[in-house]
Amino acid sequence: MGAKPKLLDPEIEALETASSLEARYGRLEAEEIIDLSVSRFHRANGIAVISSFGADSAVLLHMISKVNSDLPVLFLDTGKHFGETLEYRDRLVEDLGLTNLRVVTPRPETLAELDRDGVLHRTDTDACCEIRKVEPMARAVAPFDAWLTGRKRHQSDTRAEMPVFEAVGRRIRINPLARWTTADQAAYMRANNLRENPLVAYGYLSIGCFPCTQPVKPGEDARSGRWAGQAKTECGIHLSGLEQSLTSSSL
Repeated sequence: MGAKPKLLDPEIEALETASSLEARYGRLEAEEIIDLSVSRFHRANGIAVISSFGADSAVLLHMISKVNSDLPVLFLDTGKHFGETLEYRDRLVEDLGLTNLRVVTPRPETLAELDRDGVLHRTDTDACCEIRKVEPMARAVAPFDAWLTGRKRHQSDTRAEMPVFEAVGRRIRINPLARWTTADQAAYMRANNLRENPLVAYGYLSIGCFPCTQPVKPGEDARSGRWAGQAKTECGIHLSGLEQSLTSSSL
């Protein structure tokens, strides 16, 4: 009998899986990427989709609804969202017939300890994002082997080289819209008559928590309205902070 194959470290295995998927499927159309990803990972708690229900969310969710309307849709309610975003979430879910919305929130005990008055964002935006976004989202995706996002390369410098398939610890993050432009987004929205977050009409082109989001000025990139005046461009969910939280013993 031949020697048993050597078991791979889960993180190494995820890196090899992501690299293989990127090489084989990274240039496919977004709908094809979603279809094959759901087929590959879909089983009990196999794959989910993260959605902020922000400015660009309708396209990915519409594509998901055509493949599997019962796929878990993870929404992070930080407690600091615009009321318009929460209303938009509910209406878009109804429009698309999505049946498995899962809302995740910060831990009450953590907020009581570290942000009792709800103003931590005024003095330490990174700490605020950590307890209201990164740690809760790590808990949300922890049961899954893979998740889909709506991130695009054009959105910021930190995303310019983003692959479609990438490893996050032992899990796979999939960005089927990575190559899409603002023109692609607009054309798809029009063609499918999709509901738009009402804040877009007021110049909010990247929508997060209301204390740290403002309208975008003409000529600026879509994410310039997030943490305006700071070097910060990401909350940490899509950076190393999430991976660190996923490996924390607290999960």
